[in-house]
Amino acid sequence: MRHFLDLHTLPPEELRGILTQAAAMKTARTGLPRGTVDDGAPFEGRMVALIFEKPSTRTRVSFDVGARQLGGQTLVLSGKDMQLGHGETIADTARVLSRYVDLIMIRTFEEQTLVELAAHSAVPVINGLTDASHPCQIMADILTFEEHRGPITGAKVVWAGDGNNVCTSFLHAAGQFGFDLTFTGPEVLDPNPDAVAFARGRGVTVTIERDPLKAAEGADLIVTDTWLSMHDPESARQRRHALLRPYQVNNALMAATGRETLFMHCLPAHRGEEATDTVMDGPHSVIFDEAENRLHAQKAIMRWCLRL
Repeated sequence: MRHFLDLHTLPPEELRGILTQAAAMKTARTGLPRGTVDDGAPFEGRMVALIFEKPSTRTRVSFDVGARQLGGQTLVLSGKDMQLGHGETIADTARVLSRYVDLIMIRTFEEQTLVELAAHSAVPVINGLTDASHPCQIMADILTFEEHRGPITGAKVVWAGDGNNVCTSFLHAAGQFGFDLTFTGPEVLDPNPDAVAFARGRGVTVTIERDPLKAAEGADLIVTDTWLSMHDPESARQRRHALLRPYQVNNALMAATGRETLFMHCLPAHRGEEATDTVMDGPHSVIFDEAENRLHAQKAIMRWCLRL
């Protein structure tokens, strides 16, 4: 069974193979209408379940379009549709869905929901996001970086802001792909220590630097994410703004790198908060390439899961 749950649980050569296939499939589609099915329709006759306990734009559209481009069909289910873990157990839901579909993608809150679903599923499960990690996003980010700058091995990536679930997956990727990562943000929002330990254990440098301008020196890529969750109360929003304002990605921070540094944001963004418009729309921003590459990376992930 090939589940795609977290980057640090898979062999690096498997991750590299997924990216190689993603790049090849993207090239093969150059100039084709979005609805054109990929050559050979590898998912013909296959059904993909897309479960969303959390709302989504990019994850929903990219997985839905991706499965269709591969020649398959999709079944989109919301948390309201399923009441996952409320009434019927997650284990029983996994057993039932496995009788109907060939592949399951889930975007959920608790990591344990993902783990339990995979443990009892008879078909592959993909982590579309949990509160703990976001591996599909980072596969798209690596694909995007390498399109613009070549191999990411040996590069310096700077994460600015909140050491959240996306940051955790970037740390996993640092260990797997061999690039250094500097985190700059308030201590109370430091990244997951287990993810830091994993990356360091794979021989890469992980640095915690409170001064954002110093952290940015020599960076090949600066990444940030939204400061706020849609579930945060107003009081929490005000505290987070006060904590994170010094770590905004702006022209001064980009200039402090001293080089032609790429900028990424997984979106959606609160423009003028975690990053300014001049950076997001600037010449070094690749945020929309990054968004597009969710489609190509996830198609390759789905094919890897089904060995196609």
